[in-house]
Amino acid sequence: MLLTDTHTHLYYETDAEKQALLFQRCFDNGVNRLFLPNVDVSSIAKIDDLVRKYPENCFAMSGLHPCDVKEGYESVLKEIHESIGSRKIYAIGEIGIDLYWDKSTLQLQQDAFLTQIKWAKALQLPIVIHCRDAFDEVFEILEEEKGADLRGILHCFTGNIDQAIRTIELGFYLGIGGVVTYKKAGLDEVLSQVSLDHLVLETDSPYLAPVPYRGKPNESSYLVHIAQKIADIYHISIEQVAEVTTANSIKIFNV
Repeated sequence: MLLTDTHTHLYYETDAEKQALLFQRCFDNGVNRLFLPNVDVSSIAKIDDLVRKYPENCFAMSGLHPCDVKEGYESVLKEIHESIGSRKIYAIGEIGIDLYWDKSTLQLQQDAFLTQIKWAKALQLPIVIHCRDAFDEVFEILEEEKGADLRGILHCFTGNIDQAIRTIELGFYLGIGGVVTYKKAGLDEVLSQVSLDHLVLETDSPYLAPVPYRGKPNESSYLVHIAQKIADIYHISIEQVAEVTTANSIKIFNV
């Protein structure tokens, strides 16, 4: 069984011994493909370090997280963009709009999102979108930019069926994480109306741990619990879930 975590911040763990154990638990649970979203300038080196340590398992992204888009963000974007030329990346991410913490930076976030979409198009790469309390704002930009050269993942999808269909029609996959295991989330009901062909799995570790670890730090090895929940929803084996969602990740990232 080969599972793919399309969104994990494993690089947040900087203790070498603890980090090695995190990876060993991943491999013990069949989680052998790990995609690392960038969030700011400082995380670039941390991601690159993991790619060097685990070149067959770790795949880098590059981007500026919307919560890190502040006044003067242009210089940060410039530094991130300049780093791309010397690194192998597989997506621009995570990028997008987050209005949960700060609505005052909406215009800046929109500008940064659009700039990074243009990077992705120029590099022929997918984007990985962070969207929190901002479906309308994200969709507005995606509708303006839609086309064969715009594709990727709507990370941590927790929307309703209409938002799921709209995401799929725009050529994006739904990134499904630990929230699907939460009883009151209702995400299982949404997914039961969507084909597995439109899903990829993720943990967003160390955040949003699935049941039975809810409320504790998340890790990529817990992807098996998310995969099992998906298997239960679709009444198929976890091996089938792994096969389809990993195949979807290969289509997206071309690796």
